[in-house]
Amino acid sequence: MTEKIINKRPNGMLALVLLIIAYIAAIVLAVLCGLGLENEGALGTLYGIGLAVFAVYLIVGWLLFGGLKTLKPQEALVLTLFGKYYGTLKGEGFYWVNPFCQAFNPAAKTKLGQSGDVTTEKGSAATQSAGGMKISLKVMTLSNAKQKINDCLGNPVEIGIAVTWRVTDTAKAVFAVDNYKEFLSLQCDTALRDIVRIYPYDVAPNVDTTGDGLADDGSLRGSSEVVVKRIRDKIQENVKIAGLEIIEARITYLAYAPEIAAAMLQRQQASAIIDARKMIVDGAVGMVEMALERLSENHTVELDEERKAAMVSNLLVVLCGNKDAQPVVNSGSIYSGIFGISPVIICKKRFFC
Repeated sequence: MTEKIINKRPNGMLALVLLIIAYIAAIVLAVLCGLGLENEGALGTLYGIGLAVFAVYLIVGWLLFGGLKTLKPQEALVLTLFGKYYGTLKGEGFYWVNPFCQAFNPAAKTKLGQSGDVTTEKGSAATQSAGGMKISLKVMTLSNAKQKINDCLGNPVEIGIAVTWRVTDTAKAVFAVDNYKEFLSLQCDTALRDIVRIYPYDVAPNVDTTGDGLADDGSLRGSSEVVVKRIRDKIQENVKIAGLEIIEARITYLAYAPEIAAAMLQRQQASAIIDARKMIVDGAVGMVEMALERLSENHTVELDEERKAAMVSNLLVVLCGNKDAQPVVNSGSIYSGIFGISPVIICKKRFFC
């Protein structure tokens, strides 16, 4: 069903003034007709008919006031006439329409955790209908409860998203689905599950997240921009029939489920320790190579292969150790002191050759 905008809409203030004048005139004429009933003959009968007509108008004429409609900016009313779609009233102002038209909005009393539907009562979030039967055309944000979903590796992940959306076609929103707010909320949850199951929480080997058959580095934690774009596109595809536009989607919460959070933290810590150790070893090996090259170039000391190996071993122990080393300072012969046991001076300050 295509949205039909009501363009011919009389000014509500003018219609209100005319209705009030008509009511006052009907009261005055009804009183005059009542006074004229004393006349006999055709004139009295005519006064009687006039009194009956004006009395009926005074009884049912108030129904005409039901055609007065007030709209604020970015609001719309979907009107039906005897069960058929009459049109959509848009644009802020005071208007008068067919008084037999009824506003229809099945989602008026739907309570969602979103902007426009939320009020705060003593710190608790309570939801209520937004403006009776009026449909808000403003940009709103929907934030559903976080969900527990298994990623592509089977690890349970808790994730929550916030979706920014608005109504673009009021006719589709009202008539294409039973309740467009509940429909949007459900589609957000299903789209989130569909996309999250494609990605691992963190980068993992041999995982294809793009569907091209090649492993990539996609992950929920590291590829958030790509993930939310795919979630937005998926939601937009699902809610297109309801006349809704998804402007943006953002991840508001992402973490491992509590039952595996501790184990995953240990895993991440172990990975970080391994990476740090690898960096330390690489640096230490580079420093040892530099020391041997400088000693050889400057002919500072001539070392055979056995003493070079001992020197490398000692330097690696010093450079790669967890604690500060207490070096042994040789005070005797160079051949008995560099790699052997000799009288020593223990120095508290770390150093290397």
